[in-house]
Amino acid sequence: MTGTVVTFYSYKGGVGRSSTLANVAVLLARWGYRVLAIDWDLEAPGLHHYFEKVMVDPPEGGVIDLASDFLAGKPTPGAHAVQLDVEGSLALLAAGRVDRNYAERVQAVDWADLYDRGFATFLERCREQWTADHDFVLIDSRTGISDTAGICTAHLPDQLVVVFTANEQNLRDVVDIAERADRARDAMPYDRPKHLVLPVLSRLDNRVEYERAEFWQSRCAGVVKPLFSNWLAKPMSDDAMLRHLTLPYVSYWSFGEQLATLEELTPSADQLSYALETVAAVIAQHFDRTDLLADNRDAYVAEARANHDEFDLDLLVSSPRSAANDAAELVDKLIRLGLRADQSLSGLPEFLDRSPLFAKHLCLVVDGEVTRWQVNEAEHFLRQTLAPGDGQRQLFLVLTRGGDRESLPGFLRNLRPLKLGPGVARELYELITASQDIANPDREALREAAAALRNLPTQLPYSGRLALVGETVAGMTGALNSGDLALLHDLSVDLELLSKTRGRAHSVALPAELSAEVRALLDRIDRRLTV
Repeated sequence: MTGTVVTFYSYKGGVGRSSTLANVAVLLARWGYRVLAIDWDLEAPGLHHYFEKVMVDPPEGGVIDLASDFLAGKPTPGAHAVQLDVEGSLALLAAGRVDRNYAERVQAVDWADLYDRGFATFLERCREQWTADHDFVLIDSRTGISDTAGICTAHLPDQLVVVFTANEQNLRDVVDIAERADRARDAMPYDRPKHLVLPVLSRLDNRVEYERAEFWQSRCAGVVKPLFSNWLAKPMSDDAMLRHLTLPYVSYWSFGEQLATLEELTPSADQLSYALETVAAVIAQHFDRTDLLADNRDAYVAEARANHDEFDLDLLVSSPRSAANDAAELVDKLIRLGLRADQSLSGLPEFLDRSPLFAKHLCLVVDGEVTRWQVNEAEHFLRQTLAPGDGQRQLFLVLTRGGDRESLPGFLRNLRPLKLGPGVARELYELITASQDIANPDREALREAAAALRNLPTQLPYSGRLALVGETVAGMTGALNSGDLALLHDLSVDLELLSKTRGRAHSVALPAELSAEVRALLDRIDRRLTV
C-alpha cells in the first residue's frame, strides 16, 4: 500500500504549523511508520531548525534542487533528504542548502514556467517515489496564497492539516482555503478524491482566561464544522472533536525550536505532547475510527501505535510478594510453551514508567485480596487497551487458593478467573494463541465490502444504474463513518447486485470522481483489515 501525503498549512504565520509538523513526524516515526518531512516554505525555511539536535549531517540540497533536477532532465529526484537520529525512520527533505546564495536561488525559480515545461509530471514521479518509500509524507507549506502553496495544498496532498489560532484573521480563511484547494485539484489531470481536512486549533491558553478560551473554542468549532462533514463519525460532535485537536499554549515551548515529543515521552493530559499524540493518531489512522476516539482517547492513540509497534512481551504476570514463587513458576512454564513472559511484583512502581506497549496481555495473580499496586497496574493497562475486536489485548485473572472473587473490584469481578494449578499455564497459553483465530463478524462485513468494491465494473449499462451505484458507495462511506457495520453489510450486498450486468451493453463509464471515492473507501477498509 502506498504512503499518504499530508500538507500542513496555515493562512497566517506564527501559529505553530512547523513545530506541529515536526512533533507529529517524531511521533509517527516512533510508532513505527516511515516518515518523510518536507520543508516547502521556500521563502522562509525553518523546519531544519527543529531537527538540529537530531540531524547527523546538515542538508546539502532540498526542495529547491528539484527544479534543477527537472531542468537537467533527470527522470526522478536526486537523493536530497537526510536521515534524522530519532527512534524509528524519519528523514528530512529541507528547503535547500541555506547559505548566502539561497535567496538568490529561490528567486530565480519561476514555478509557472516550470509547470508550462511539464514540471507537474516530474512532480508526480517525485510523489510516487516518496509514497513508495514512506508511509507518511508531511509537507510544511508556505502561508497565504502563492504558487508554492498551491503545489502543497492542491497538487500533492491526500490530506490537509490546517493550523490556526483563535482570532478572526485566522478563522476567516480556514474553511475557504480547503474549498479553493479542492477547486484547484478538480482542474488537474490527476484522479484523486476530495481532500480530507484536519483543523488544528493551536496555542489556546485556557489556563488563565478560561471563559474567553471557552468562547473562542465554541466559535472556532462552529466555523470549522464543514471540514468535519466527510470524515467525522457520528458519535463524536464537532465541538468535542475540535477539543481533541486543540493544542494548549505552554509558555515553556514558546522559546526556541524545541520539540515537546522528544522530552515528554509519557505525557499527562495537561501537557502539549498529549494533544500532539491525538493529532498524530488521527493522521496515522487516516481520519478513521473517530467513534473509538469518542469512547476512549487513550485506546485510540494506542491503536495508532499498535498498527506498527511490537510488544516486548506476550504476557506480563503480576503478583503480590506472597505469591511470588507461584508467579515465577507460572512464568517459567509459559516461557517453555513458547510465550515471551515476565513477572511484575506488587510494590515495584517501575511498570508505571514502562511503555504501554511493553506487554500485549496482562495476567493478575491474586492471593487473597487484589493489591493496590495490581489495581493501578490493571487500570493503567486497560486505559491503553483497544475496543473489542480482532487483535484485542486481554486482561487475565488467576486466583490462588486464598483468592476470593467476591473481594475483587467491580471492573475485575466481571472477568472469568482461572484457578492456580498445574494446568493453568497451558490454559493461558491456549487462550492467548486461540484469540487470534476467533471469527469476527465485523471483519467479515469489512471483507464483504472490500470484495464488493473490487468487483465493481468500470462500465455500467445505463446512467440510472450509475446513479444508484454512486448513492450506494456514499451510503457505505457513511456506514463506515458511523460504525454501522450491519448497514455496511446490507449496502455491500446491494452493490454486488448493482454490479451484475446482462449482455454486452456496457456504455456508461464510472466517472473519475466516483472511481476516486471507491478507491478511497477501499483503502480505508483495507487498512482496518490489516490491523
